[in-house]
Amino acid sequence: MSKVLEKLCLKKSKLIFLFSLVFITLIYTYYITSNVIYSTRYSLDTTKLRGIVIDIKNGSKKTLIVKAKEKVSVIIDNHYDVKIGDVVTIKGKMEKFNKNTVFNQFNYRNYMYSKKIYFKMTGKIEKIENGFNIYKIKGRIIDYINNFRSSSYLHTFILGNSNYIDDEVLDTYRNIGISHLLAISGTHITLLSSLLLKLLNKLNKKTSFKIVTIFLCFYAFLTSFTPSILRAVLMFILININKIYKLKIKSNYILITIACLLLLYNPFYIYNIGFIFSFTISYFLIILSSDDNNYFKKIFKTSLIASLVSIPILSNNFFQINIFTTLFNLVFVPFVSYILFPFSLVTFIIPCFDNILYFFCLAMEKLAIFLNDFNIIIILKYIPFYFVIVYYIVIFISVRYKKFYLIIVLLLFHYNIKYFDFNNYITMLDVGQGDSFLIELKHNKNILIDTGGNVFSNYNMAKNKLIPYFKSRGIRKIDYLILTHGDYDHLGEVINLIKDFKVDNVIFNGDSYNDLENEIITLLKQNNISYFKGFNKLNIGDVKFEFLNTKFYDNENDNSNVIYLKINNYKFLFMGDAGNNREKSILEKYNLKDIDFLKVGHHGSKTSSSAYFINNINPKYSLISVGKNNRYGHPKETVLSLLNNTNIYRTDLNGSVLIRLNKNGYKIRTCSP
Repeated sequence: MSKVLEKLCLKKSKLIFLFSLVFITLIYTYYITSNVIYSTRYSLDTTKLRGIVIDIKNGSKKTLIVKAKEKVSVIIDNHYDVKIGDVVTIKGKMEKFNKNTVFNQFNYRNYMYSKKIYFKMTGKIEKIENGFNIYKIKGRIIDYINNFRSSSYLHTFILGNSNYIDDEVLDTYRNIGISHLLAISGTHITLLSSLLLKLLNKLNKKTSFKIVTIFLCFYAFLTSFTPSILRAVLMFILININKIYKLKIKSNYILITIACLLLLYNPFYIYNIGFIFSFTISYFLIILSSDDNNYFKKIFKTSLIASLVSIPILSNNFFQINIFTTLFNLVFVPFVSYILFPFSLVTFIIPCFDNILYFFCLAMEKLAIFLNDFNIIIILKYIPFYFVIVYYIVIFISVRYKKFYLIIVLLLFHYNIKYFDFNNYITMLDVGQGDSFLIELKHNKNILIDTGGNVFSNYNMAKNKLIPYFKSRGIRKIDYLILTHGDYDHLGEVINLIKDFKVDNVIFNGDSYNDLENEIITLLKQNNISYFKGFNKLNIGDVKFEFLNTKFYDNENDNSNVIYLKINNYKFLFMGDAGNNREKSILEKYNLKDIDFLKVGHHGSKTSSSAYFINNINPKYSLISVGKNNRYGHPKETVLSLLNNTNIYRTDLNGSVLIRLNKNGYKIRTCSP
C-alpha cells in the first residue's frame, strides 16, 4: 500500500511541476513577446563592429550573419570575398528589421528575434582577418559540399539548409505538403544516433551515450541550432538519461519540458514556424502513437496524424492545405527517411556515390512536379487562437476515438466560415507607392480596386502580398477587379495576379487603352475573363458602386475611375489619381456631402485635394496610400494641412488599414510597420 501511495505522490508531484513550468513559461513568453523585450548590446547609433562570419546568404546582395557582441545581419556588396569563419571589421548603418505591414503575413522582425538577431547593418568591410576558429570547420564543410553534383540536397540533409534548392521546386514541395521532410528532424537524429551507438556497441552504455551526445551537440552547431534540431538532440539526451537512471518520466513530459526551457531561453521561438511544427507534431505523435507491427499501416497513421496536426499551423501561415498530403507522405516519408537521408550521409563520406544520389534527388523532384498536377488545394481563412485550440481538441478526439467525421465537420465549417460573417470589410493594403483597396461584402463578394505596382522592381507583389492576404481572409476569387486608370502603380500587378489567382471580371476606366492595358486585355482573353470599359454603376447585393464620370481629359490621372459607394450608411469616395480639375467637375455634377471615408487622390499630391473640394465633401477619415520615403515627397504638407480636421491614415506610417463595418458601426485596425 505504501508503495502505491509513493507512486501516486510521485506522479502527482511530476504533474504539479509540469503544470507550474507550463504556466510560468506561458506567462513569461506572453509578457516578453507582447512588450517586445529583449537584451541587446547594440543600438541604432552603432556604426562599427568586429566579429566572426557564421553564415552567408547570396542574393542580389550578400548577407552575412556576423557574431560580434551578439549576432547581427550585415548586407554587403557581392564583390567582397568572404567565407564562414573569417573575422571581419564592418562599418555601416545599423537598422531595425521590418515587420509585416499587411495583416496575417510573415513577420520578418519576429523571425529574426527568434534567432536572437535584433539589428541589421548595411555596410562595407574594412578588414578581413584569417585565422582558425570553430566556424572555419563549418565553412570548409560547406566548400566541400559545394563540389558535389547533388550539393543542394546535401546542404539540406547534412546541414539542414534547404535554401540551395530551386525556389520553384521548393514551392512544389510546399504545394503537395512534403516540405517538412527537408528539415532535419527527430527521424534523422534517431537514425544518426542509432548508427553511432551501433558503432560504439563495444563500449558501456554511459560512455557511448556521452560520445554520441558530444557528436550530436557538434552536429547541432553545424546546423545552426535550429529549433527542430535542438528538440531532437535534447530529446535524445533526456530520454537516454531517463533510461540510464530509470527515472520513468513519460516522453510527452520530456517534450513539454524541452519546449518550456527553450521558450524561457528565447520567448521569440514562438514565432518560429519550425519550432511550432516540430513540437506540435511530435507531441501528438507521442500521445496518439500505438504499437503496430504493420509498417505501412504505421506510416499511414503517422502521416495522417502529422497532416491533421498541421492543418491549424498551415491555415494560419500559408492559408491553404492539400487534401492529398497524407497519401503523398506515404510515398515520400519512407523514400526520404530510408533512401535519401542515409544515402546523403554515405555520399558525404564516399563522394563516388554522388551521381546515384543526384539521380534519386532528381527522381523525387520529377515525382513531386508530376503529383503537383493532381493537387486539390483548399484555401482556409486565418483563425484566432481559440479556434486553434478547438482544432486540436477535435483532432485528438478524432484520432483517439476514431471519430473522423468530427474533423470533417470542423473543416467544412472552417472552409465556409465567411458565410457566417455578416460584417463588411474594406482594407487599404500597403503596396508601397501605389494603390490597392480590397472590399469584402457580406456573403463572400469581393471587389479589388487597383493592384499596386513598382516599375523599378521585379518584386512580385501579387504573389507575396496580395494573394496571401486574400487567402488569409478566406477569399478564393475576386468577383470584380476595378482599375482606376492605366498608371503602373495602380495596375502593375494585374498580370501577376491573374496568373496565380481567380478573377471573374475586370473594369477599366473610360479612356483609350495604353500598352500595359492592352497587354492585360490579351491575358484576359486568353483566360476567358470578362472585361468592361467606362462603367456607370455596379450593383452587388444591396451595395451600389457609382462611377462618377464627367468629361474626358487629356491625361491618365484625371480620367481615373472615381468611385462612390455607401456601406451600412457610411459613405466612401475613392478618387484614384484624379486632380483638381476633375474634382471641380465632380462637385458640379454630383451632390457629395459629409463623406465618411475619403481615399485621398494621387497619394496626397499637391495636384489633388484642393481646399474647395475638401471643404465641400467634408471627409471624416482620410486614407492615403503612399510609399515610405518615396521620391515624390507624397503626401505634401499643403494637402496634410487641408486634411488636418480629418483622421488621417497613411500606409507609410500605419501600414495596411482594415475597416470593419456592420449595422452597429465600424472599427478600424492598423498593421503598423
